[in-house]
Amino acid sequence: MDQLRQSLLDAPIIEKGEYQYFVHPISDGVPMLEPELLREIVIRIIRKAELENVDKIVTPAAMGIHISTALSLMTDIPLVVIRKRQYGLDGEVPLFQETGYSESEMYINDVEEGDRVLVLDDVLSTGGTMKAILDALTDEVGAEVVDVVAVIKKAGPNELDDTDYNVKTLINVTVEDGEVVVVDAQGDE
Repeated sequence: MDQLRQSLLDAPIIEKGEYQYFVHPISDGVPMLEPELLREIVIRIIRKAELENVDKIVTPAAMGIHISTALSLMTDIPLVVIRKRQYGLDGEVPLFQETGYSESEMYINDVEEGDRVLVLDDVLSTGGTMKAILDALTDEVGAEVVDVVAVIKKAGPNELDDTDYNVKTLINVTVEDGEVVVVDAQGDE
């Protein structure tokens, strides 16, 4: 079960301004995502996450969708995708998200007060997207966040550090001198 680690060590690095960004099948859809890697990740999520009594898996578009779909298929827990497009449906909740390199609005549908949710995303970097989602789910919707998982964490300070939110991760990395460095191969509990 070292495919995730090795795939990150092999990941190409690009620069967006001064931000060094690793290109990975889980976070970018390129290079091609091999089923063995996705399977390993989902098994590790099942082992790490609190899934008992979870009503819904909630994930932001777009790069959490493939991971969450695979997890939904393995656990029979329904999946809700937070979209970047407004549909205007009853109960739709807008949220503002800011990442290390962009900002936008997203919209939550199909999560209701009292729903017990697992929030799942591909990468935790600045924490801006995850914090916005968690705040909206708890404060605006009234859902109970049972657990939060990000597959990959870019080590360093993020917007969740001074909050009560705990994000479990599968692996923690940093980018140094144009290379991915594994900081913690087991991630955060």
